[in-house]
Amino acid sequence: MLLYHSGRSTYWGWLVWFLPIVLSVLIAAPQVSGQSKGRKKKGLATPSGSPSEQNLTNIPLPIGHEAKGLVLPDFDANGRLRGRFEAGTAHRIDEEHVGFQHLKITTYTQESQPDLKIDMSTSVLDLKTRILSSKERTTIKRADFNIAGDSVQFDTNSKTGRLIGNVKMVITDKSHLTVTPSPKE
Repeated sequence: MLLYHSGRSTYWGWLVWFLPIVLSVLIAAPQVSGQSKGRKKKGLATPSGSPSEQNLTNIPLPIGHEAKGLVLPDFDANGRLRGRFEAGTAHRIDEEHVGFQHLKITTYTQESQPDLKIDMSTSVLDLKTRILSSKERTTIKRADFNIAGDSVQFDTNSKTGRLIGNVKMVITDKSHLTVTPSPKE
């Protein structure tokens, strides 16, 4: 006796063999497309290359586009983390400038310990000079002092800055500021 002799039973025979294949392709397709979308997003969110190539000059943001919640590491030539930029929003102004809103910067010492914490409402980073400028009140904090001013220019390479207008500094640990007298000869 033949099971699949009639046209109708032949159809069901093919369906029994073909259905598991179609279902496995359909189930696997969202996972594969989800992985490729995740890779694309990941590629846009973090700079490519080794840590020594990752710095603030190659921010992966096209001109005219805005990114929310952007976190950018800043590595030196030796691959050590020298800073971390967390922006509420970032937008590429042109090829050489990136604007930030609600920027929080943490700089690190050579020993990878947190050093400075900088809060800026609105700022612009010049990618060539790596100078971050803000014309709004900015606060810089370290373990031994807090300082704030109406505008700032901060060099991300040297970790030096210039505060202008209504500058207020509070020293919380003056032991670093006292000079020990040298023995007289």
